[in-house]
Amino acid sequence: MKVIAGLGNPGAEYANTPHSIGFEAVDALASSIGASWKRSSSFKGELATGLVGNVKVMLVKPQTFMNLSGDCIAPVLKYHNCTHSDLIVVSDDIDLPVGKIRIRKGGSAGGHNGLKSVIERTGTQDFVRLRLGVGREGHNRSSVINHVLGKFSSSDREIMNEVVAKTKEVLESLVSENVEISMNRYNAWIASAVGDSVGKE
Repeated sequence: MKVIAGLGNPGAEYANTPHSIGFEAVDALASSIGASWKRSSSFKGELATGLVGNVKVMLVKPQTFMNLSGDCIAPVLKYHNCTHSDLIVVSDDIDLPVGKIRIRKGGSAGGHNGLKSVIERTGTQDFVRLRLGVGREGHNRSSVINHVLGKFSSSDREIMNEVVAKTKEVLESLVSENVEISMNRYNAWIASAVGDSVGKE
């Protein structure tokens, strides 16, 4: 079984924000494969199971807030006898431009508190990450926080809709094929709406 965890912050006030784009990605996959979300208080998250091709997958949305994401994900892995090699984590990335996606296996948290929590609680960096570019506004801490917790602009929302739709295909590839094939296929992809948004507010 593969465990696909989308990172985000729970609550309506964090919907449509860059920091919760991981939730949108796994929501889209759940809808595509007909999986229904169920709240699990014991795992501190929402879980959904289904099939991608012939492979069973468990989709996870931690309800712990971003910096405690590992408190949900690590127990899910342990309970279902899964290892780091079965884990795919979807998160936002401020160092990627809006409309880009990047698959990576292993590496540091890169300043992302959700990934940091997952690494700390699982005890390893060696899992697959699907990073969705959300860009950044400024480089100081307050500017970054305001950006990732602020609502998407209308033009960025259009781009991210295309990105979220694409992640369904990318996640299916990651489940059904090896990471290298998926990286070669998708790491150069960019949303077509990026060009359309130039000049828009």
